Amino acid sequence: MHRSQQAKTTADVVQERRSEPALARITGSGDRQTPLQFVTLSTPALAELEPQALGLTYWFDTDDAAAPYAVGVRFTGTRLDVIGKPGPKDSFQVVAKLDKVLPRTGRVALTHRITGKNPGLWKVAADGLVIPPGGDRSAARHLPRATGTGHTTYAPVAGIRAPGVVLGAWPALVGLGVVAALVAQSVLSRAHGLAPGRVLALGLLASVVGLVGAKVYYRLTHLTEKGRLLVTGMSVQGFVVAAVATFLAGGLAWSVPLGHLLDTTVPALLIGQAIGRLGCFFGGCCVGLPTASRWGLWSSDRRVGQRRIPVQLMESTVAAVLAALTFVVVLQGPPAVDGLVFVAGFGAYTLARQLLFPLRGLPRKTAHGRQVTLVVTFVAAVGSTVALLVT
Repeated sequence: MHRSQQAKTTADVVQERRSEPALARITGSGDRQTPLQFVTLSTPALAELEPQALGLTYWFDTDDAAAPYAVGVRFTGTRLDVIGKPGPKDSFQVVAKLDKVLPRTGRVALTHRITGKNPGLWKVAADGLVIPPGGDRSAARHLPRATGTGHTTYAPVAGIRAPGVVLGAWPALVGLGVVAALVAQSVLSRAHGLAPGRVLALGLLASVVGLVGAKVYYRLTHLTEKGRLLVTGMSVQGFVVAAVATFLAGGLAWSVPLGHLLDTTVPALLIGQAIGRLGCFFGGCCVGLPTASRWGLWSSDRRVGQRRIPVQLMESTVAAVLAALTFVVVLQGPPAVDGLVFVAGFGAYTLARQLLFPLRGLPRKTAHGRQVTLVVTFVAAVGSTVALLVT
C-alpha cells in the first residue's frame, strides 16, 4: 500500500511538471510546490553587486469565468538579517495588480520588483485576490497564500529576469543575426561583382550606426520612459533606417554601385531579423497579446508570463522566408533594374510587420501612420515584384 501511494505521488509530480509552461521550465521556473518564487542569480559574485533589489513572482491558475477579471497580489516583506533596530527600509507592503486576466489561459506568473530597500535575507508573504468583472469586491475570492524566504539580488538582473525570460538570449541571438547577415552579404557581394572588403567594412559600420539608431529611435518614440540612453530599449525601425542610410552614404563615398549594394543588403537584413526576433521571444520583449487560443504560446514580457500570440516567432518566420527568396534571386546575379530586389524584399517585410502590429501588446503611437505605411509598402512590394517578374 505504501509503495503504490508513493508511486502515485511520483506520477502526480511528473504530470504536474509536464503541465508547466515549457518556456518556464527552460528558465528553471514554474515549480508548483509554491506559488511564490524569488528572482535569483546563480553567479554569487554578480548577485551581490550593488544596487540590490528584490524580485518576486506569484503564480496562479486562471479560472473559467465568463469575462476577463482582475487579480491583485499583496506582497508583505520583512528583512530577517537586521542588526539593531529595524528601519523603514527593512520592511514593505505593496500591491501588484493585473487589470485584465483572460479566463482559461492556464498558468500566469506575475513578477514584481521591490527597490529602495536594504539588501539581505527577506521573508515575504503573498496574498492573491481575484476581483470579478465589474470590480465587485464583495464577490472577490482569495488565491492560495504563500510565504517564503530569499535574498535580494543585483538590481539590473532583478529588473529583467522573470519566468520565461532567458538571460542573455536577446544579445546572443541579435549578435548571431548580425554575424549571419555579414556573411550572407559577403557571399552576395561577389555575385554582383562588388569589392567584398569594402562591403564588409560598410556592413560593420552600418551595424554600429544601426545600434545607435535603434536606441535613438526608441527614445524618441518613448519619451515618457525614464532612464539613460544606454539602458533604454531598442527599435528595429531605427536600426534599419540608420543602417540603410549608412550603406547609402558609404556607397556614395566609396563609389560602390548603390543599386547592387542595396540588393545584396536586403537578404542580409532579413536574415538578421529572422534570427534577432527569436531573441525577442526568449528575452521577453515585443510580446504578443494574451490569448486563450490553443495555438498561443506561453511567454513573458518580463512582468507577466502567460499564454500569448507568438508574434515574434511569426515575424521571424516571415523574415526567414523573405530572406531565402531574396537570397536566391540576388545570388543569380544583378536583376535587370538595380535596386528592385531591395524594394521588393524590404517593402514586403515592412508590410508584414504592419499587418502583425495589431497582434502585439503595444499601444499605437500614431493615428494614421499604420494605414499610410500599409498602402505605401503594399504598392512598393507588389510593384517591384511584378517588375522583377516581367523584366
